[in-house]
Amino acid sequence: MLTIKIEGLQKSYRTFQALKNINLHMETGLFGLLGPNGAGKSTLMKILSTILPFQEGTITIYDFDLIKEGDKVRQLLGYLPQHFNVPTQFTGREFLHYVASMKGVADSEERNAQVEKLLEEVNLVQQANKKIKGYSGGMKRRLGIAQALIGNPKLIILDEPTAGLDPSERIRFRNLIEKLSKDHSIILSTHIISDIESSCENVAVINHGEVLFQGSTDDLAEKAKKVVWELAAPFSEYDKVEKEYVIISSRKEKDRVVFRIISKETPKGEVIPVQPSIEDGYMAIINGVMS
Repeated sequence: MLTIKIEGLQKSYRTFQALKNINLHMETGLFGLLGPNGAGKSTLMKILSTILPFQEGTITIYDFDLIKEGDKVRQLLGYLPQHFNVPTQFTGREFLHYVASMKGVADSEERNAQVEKLLEEVNLVQQANKKIKGYSGGMKRRLGIAQALIGNPKLIILDEPTAGLDPSERIRFRNLIEKLSKDHSIILSTHIISDIESSCENVAVINHGEVLFQGSTDDLAEKAKKVVWELAAPFSEYDKVEKEYVIISSRKEKDRVVFRIISKETPKGEVIPVQPSIEDGYMAIINGVMS
């Protein structure tokens, strides 16, 4: 089911064009938005969340026009911004009750049930009665995820949700949103490839305000087909390899370094072709080195 339709979206800040002719279609499920910092992801998320206006284009969310029916869109929405500021005088539990009330969860039993369930889902039960001012960065991020899910929103927008989470909490988060994606539209905006790789079937890549790719994660990996290599070289040639190729990763192997690189041409030296991953496809698109 098509739930979000973006056509010809343009957004400028004075002389700077942040988004350029964005066209995206999203269905129910988990949709990944990938791009480096400053690519325009957060601007797009703020527009979809009705926070920012835009100059040109149309956006419909669950058949509601974002400009004409923004109030109806907000009733469907749960949103975690990239920079989540929360009143620190509340406890975690008090804050979630406050958010639930603001979202129209009037029945006290229902509100309490939702708050307690989400505290458990994000592993904050033990800290629920502590003042937020004493929370770590990761705890505040988990609280932000919980407040985005209050009220059972149909559309959930999460901007860099795993920033600051430790590995175990990141896994917990992925399991949670994968469960929710069966009945909700979830947009996961991130520059962390592993978040997309483990959770999303459909993804878009954005850079410099433009959509460079939209499709399945398998199709994204295919963008790097026949351009990914492993190159073995002495440590002394590290700088040379770095100048000549896009390096995805490297590892030590006895007295040499084995680089995973992207190159249209077969590199010189001791090389073998490698099956591309989602990360390879992403890096190939961002750097314009595609098969």
